[in-house]
Amino acid sequence: MPEKLPVVSGKETIKILVKLGFEVRMGKGDHIVVKKDHLVFSVPLHNTLKKGTLRKILKQIGISVEKFNSML
Repeated sequence: MPEKLPVVSGKETIKILVKLGFEVRMGKGDHIVVKKDHLVFSVPLHNTLKKGTLRKILKQIGISVEKFNSML
């Protein structure tokens, strides 16, 4: 059975991305842009990220839900 997506905030997600080697580039409003090599995307600084938003971020960076949960 696949592991469930956690309920996390944008700040928690950015902390995990930094652990994975991403660099915080800039922010405007309630979004922060992160970068690693050729991959650049924004993370909303919401109190809780929507499941679809978190799933899209995980798909973009190429890690599984299990690995993300283990880094919390």
